[in-house]
Amino acid sequence: MIRKNDLSKIKEDISFCIGQKVRLTTNKGKKKVLTKEGIIESTYPNIFTVRFDNNDSANRMSYSYTDVLTNTVELIRCSDNVNIQEQSMN
Repeated sequence: MIRKNDLSKIKEDISFCIGQKVRLTTNKGKKKVLTKEGIIESTYPNIFTVRFDNNDSANRMSYSYTDVLTNTVELIRCSDNVNIQEQSMN
């Protein structure tokens, strides 16, 4: 069961990681998994944005905190290989 405290803790942990490099793994369904590295750029009440640097241009994607809570998106800090969702649950 999803608790409001869990979601608040995830928001707090992601806000703490603004400007840090993360490895983001996204479950796109039907056995499609996308893994990219980027920088958490900003947080908002319901979403956060990640900037991915490609050779040609910079892309930004937004994700909801619920995606992290439900394991649709997995965030791992590159500096210490800590999974943000697992850290939030402890």
